Amino acid sequence: MHYTLHQLQVFVKVVQTKSITKAAAELFLTQPGVSIQLKNFQDQFDIPLTEVVGRQLYITEFGHEIAAIASEILQQVQAIDYKTEAFKGILSGRLKIAVVSTGKYIMPYFISGFLKKHSQIELTMDVTNKAGVIKSMEENEVDFGLVSILPEKMNLEQEILLENKLYLVGARDHILSAEKYKKQVFSELPMIYRETGSATRNIMEGFFERSKIIVSKKIELTSNEAVKQAVIAGLGYSIMPLIGIRNEIKSGELQILPTEGFPITSQWRLIWLKSKKLSPVATAYLEFVRRSKNHVIAESFAWTQTL
Repeated sequence: MHYTLHQLQVFVKVVQTKSITKAAAELFLTQPGVSIQLKNFQDQFDIPLTEVVGRQLYITEFGHEIAAIASEILQQVQAIDYKTEAFKGILSGRLKIAVVSTGKYIMPYFISGFLKKHSQIELTMDVTNKAGVIKSMEENEVDFGLVSILPEKMNLEQEILLENKLYLVGARDHILSAEKYKKQVFSELPMIYRETGSATRNIMEGFFERSKIIVSKKIELTSNEAVKQAVIAGLGYSIMPLIGIRNEIKSGELQILPTEGFPITSQWRLIWLKSKKLSPVATAYLEFVRRSKNHVIAESFAWTQTL
């Protein structure tokens, strides 16, 4: 067999995307170019790696096994490159992180110092929802994920970064009718939800279920920013992470409504697969986080303790 590293890279991407078109786009190649590389790679095996049924591309069981081995080979090649740079005193390569949407208010603070210290490192940060983070990790597309609720049924390692506080919030023109609302107030308020799969949505629904509260769900939106704007416009109320509403609270556009059982707290966690062999860049980043997180919290997030 005489397959090339480029063919391995193409095949792994085809398996990940289950599409020649999507693989070509992500690799910045033409679709015919990917098709040729895939054919040349498959021709070296007596057992099919892929099947086309109708217009849909399917990966065979054998193909998945070869893809897993190919991924390991590509990781080892990257490790050789990293080691070479390290011996020259340079840490280089790519760090890939998938972050839940509200995590975009946190992650930059925990990574800026690392990137300033190692200017040769490229960062790829995918801002998505919890379901997207889990998918990226399951498909081994990222080094780390940032979540506020640990995914179930995944064998993970974690590093706790910061406490996550959630409050009931309303628009500036809401007039408080009590110093502190009882939980039953949620039966009276039109609530704005995040989409299914969002960690914030899961926390909200968990609170309502534990409290045996029937809620009037008025709107469902797909981003923290959209929820903020809807609340500011007076369309309803929501339970939101404090970390994402600092400016709006400060300007008076939003207000925290004191409520029994609040704040709800969880933890912002950097997670990675226990089975994953971290690259030198990922290992260096994890060591950096462990050394510097207390300083980052004191310098950038002390304000969360005063609200």
